[in-house]
Amino acid sequence: MTTGRSDIELKTVGGAATAEADAIAAPINTPIRKLPSAAEAMMWLRAQAVAQADRLGLWTPVAFGCGAAAYFALPREPVAALAIAILGLAGAMLWARVRWSSGRILAVALTLTAFALAGFAVGKLRTEHVRAPIAPSGEGMQTVDALVVDIANPGQGGPRLLLAPIRVSGLAPDATPIRARMTLQPGTPLPAPGTAIRVRGMLNPPPPPASPGSYDFARDAFFDGIGGVGFALTPPREIFAEAPPWRLALEMRVNAARWALARKIVDEMGVESGGLGAAMVTGHEAFVPREQVDALRASGLAHIVSISGLHMAIVGGFAFAGIRLLIAAWPWLALRVSSKKTAALFALTAVLSYLVLSGAPAPAERAAITAAAAFGAILVDRRAISLHTLAIAALVILAIQPEAVTAPGFQMSFAATTALVAMAELWPRPIREINAPWPIRAVQGAGTWLGASLAASFVAGMATGPFAMQHFNRVSTFGLISNLLVAPISSFLMMPALALGAILAPFGVGDWPLRAAGFAIDTMNLIAAKASSLPNAQLIVASAPGWTLTAAFLGILWLCLWKGPLRWAGLPFALAVSLTPRPPTPDLWIAADGSTLAVREGKQAILFRPDVKLFGAELWARRRGLTPAAEGQAARDALYDCDRWSCAPRSGSSPRVAAIFTRRASTIEKTLPLSCQAAEIVVVRGAASEADCPDVLLLTEDDFARGGSAELYRTVSGWRVVWAQTLRGQRPWTGGVILEDAP
Repeated sequence: MTTGRSDIELKTVGGAATAEADAIAAPINTPIRKLPSAAEAMMWLRAQAVAQADRLGLWTPVAFGCGAAAYFALPREPVAALAIAILGLAGAMLWARVRWSSGRILAVALTLTAFALAGFAVGKLRTEHVRAPIAPSGEGMQTVDALVVDIANPGQGGPRLLLAPIRVSGLAPDATPIRARMTLQPGTPLPAPGTAIRVRGMLNPPPPPASPGSYDFARDAFFDGIGGVGFALTPPREIFAEAPPWRLALEMRVNAARWALARKIVDEMGVESGGLGAAMVTGHEAFVPREQVDALRASGLAHIVSISGLHMAIVGGFAFAGIRLLIAAWPWLALRVSSKKTAALFALTAVLSYLVLSGAPAPAERAAITAAAAFGAILVDRRAISLHTLAIAALVILAIQPEAVTAPGFQMSFAATTALVAMAELWPRPIREINAPWPIRAVQGAGTWLGASLAASFVAGMATGPFAMQHFNRVSTFGLISNLLVAPISSFLMMPALALGAILAPFGVGDWPLRAAGFAIDTMNLIAAKASSLPNAQLIVASAPGWTLTAAFLGILWLCLWKGPLRWAGLPFALAVSLTPRPPTPDLWIAADGSTLAVREGKQAILFRPDVKLFGAELWARRRGLTPAAEGQAARDALYDCDRWSCAPRSGSSPRVAAIFTRRASTIEKTLPLSCQAAEIVVVRGAASEADCPDVLLLTEDDFARGGSAELYRTVSGWRVVWAQTLRGQRPWTGGVILEDAP
């Protein structure tokens, strides 16, 4: 569009435009810009890369973690000499980077490759360092003499003890696990840590994944030094034992004090609120009612129970603020010491003390290292909250615990923390008025706090969302609202009151802070109960393909660590878990020992034995986006004819599965012929021969011993079996041999 007269009217006879024509007919529209040339695009990309000059250090823990993740993803264990050689190669690359590298691209490549190789090597060296005996399976009834190291968190079967075995019948001393976890009968009195006991029960190796690709407890147990799990058939009886090594004795004394404090907190506050109070102070969850845990999980508040970064931040933050306030209130001292550094030193001491009091679980250790890095930065005149400080903390954690890269807690914690710190760096700093009436400042402060809280909760929720969906298959619909309501309660009342009550309780004067903490816990439970009771409070989301979580993690890190517009290139990867189509749902699931199974019926999972391996069945159902049938036994009986030890398909059932849940040879011999005639798949917990079922898919105890749990898919050519052991590989924590997926 132009203004004034047309070009034709303003042109001279010769066709030349006059100066007046040029002035009047000037275009006012925005011309379409030409696409940049290849040279211009390369210059722009080079400028974006140069802007990251101060960001190289932020990517070193990412490279280190990728190297560690590559080690844990191997199907077979490499030899130890390879780790030493790779570590030497990493050192040589760093030396070459310092000695010869003058180009920026080569320097970055050498540095990140060296850290990735170091992560791989440290993962292997850590495995060799913690390698310890693992209890064999199938030993039957055993007598276990052990020291009670700690009271472990209870499971579905009852209370549990963490033991240091002294003797296990049938096992040589060099084959005896150094730690074992034993489940007691419900209602059994719990012996205090430090007690020597004798129990009769079953001790087995740590269980494999409940379904292919799911959480591998055996791997975590391996790095925790737990070589056996089992259940006691008799109450523990106190015995005499020789004095343990000093480190074990010190650990048990600390745990005994923690257990005594947990019991005192519960006695003072009552079980309804004291159970959560004891869990948040000492890490003992033995007193938390099951319905409270379910409500907290459904409302998105379950992270409150586990001692992690939130708790460490509150404890350290209040200690830091309190000491600075006290120093500022004493002018003589304020003029002679650095209030900031003194407060950081006291806060660091508070964090480490809380770590000991909590029993030093892995999430608390990681949170304490992160807090220590922040307060350490203050001591050396650096910014406490920055991406560089967080990178140092992550690198320290991964160097000490490279297995943390596989832990959902580490992934969620550092994704959320990185996102929050990146948000803090970009958050606009409001201009502070020189003089404004306090009502205006109060309203402005409240608005700023509300906006920051909403933004922080949203960013943290988006950063942890992919991991919650992939690992736990749950989405709390009202989690954002619940956390916004609970955050001020937990930060300003519950945790400070619990800390003060824990300090004063041994002296008998902790009543009033514990009552205040009880009020805060009751309020939190009320919010959790209301949120969890709303329709669709918790949604079940099937797991995406395994590669999507790695893509999402790297995408989130790219969004947070890269400066400039190219950061948004990580957004599609960050959304990989949410946007990627889910894989086909299996038709059948079988437990790792063949003791139970479940079939898919629409969007429901039909459990053959609802009272056996319920945790594993529910875990498999959630991973595949299924919900256990509401009327479990009725739904099963409509499709299958089941008694205590076997199931057979009814007419019209699909898939036609028969199962024998006993190892008794006489029962198998009697039931197997009928099962083979009625079914296309026969699952036998005990021994059987393929010759007895020539025309069906027969899975027996030998298959489960080699392959673990299984998922079955119907294909055009028959049934495809996916085994858990195939995905785990042959590693020190897996045992057995790899069983190939069977068509």
